[in-house]
Amino acid sequence: MYAYSGANTLYKKDFLIDVGGFRQNRATEDISIAWDHQMIGAVPRFAPNVIFHMNVPETIRDLYKQRKRWAQGGTEVWLTNIKKFVFHPIQHRYQISMFVDSTLSILWSFFFTLTSLSFLATMAMFLFTGNYERVLHGIVISFIFVTFEIFAGFMQLLAALLLDHHGIKLKYILFAPLYMLFYWMVNPITVVMTFIPALKTILGFGSGTWVSPKRKSLQKK
Repeated sequence: MYAYSGANTLYKKDFLIDVGGFRQNRATEDISIAWDHQMIGAVPRFAPNVIFHMNVPETIRDLYKQRKRWAQGGTEVWLTNIKKFVFHPIQHRYQISMFVDSTLSILWSFFFTLTSLSFLATMAMFLFTGNYERVLHGIVISFIFVTFEIFAGFMQLLAALLLDHHGIKLKYILFAPLYMLFYWMVNPITVVMTFIPALKTILGFGSGTWVSPKRKSLQKK
């Protein structure tokens, strides 16, 4: 379990003492303590029948700020634990999947961002030099990759919707392709944008203080 739900988690007092409590200088204390918990061999328990409600960001700006904080928190725990996995892989063999997944996610984020910028720069050069055939070719190829991403995301989200409360949320399936495409674009950008701040935090120059975005209150009818 890569992260606990910050809005709905119960902690045993002894466990909090064993890991030294919440890290006060981390952007996401729920992600950080989830890794601290499992790095000492503790096994979290998930209660699938518990339902809770929360207000989510309602604007693109607030969503981007939230995702930036989450991305920074994920990179911080990766940087915090990288030595443990490199020098003691056998000792932490049961948590190695978390480390490998996070490593590949960070590498992919940089690859996606850099290649996307390179692609846009190349298309702009072809456009200004009048090489419209290469521009059209680039657009066609990019649509092939985007279609693959949308299909893969559609299948992934379909499986999640089927498993979640016996398919009660299948009504959202029509939004799945756009959701996955948008999420995959936001995620790597936020990882790249917050890598240096996360590194500064690990070096002792960061702060765990953050401000929750304003949410509209629920109106009772």
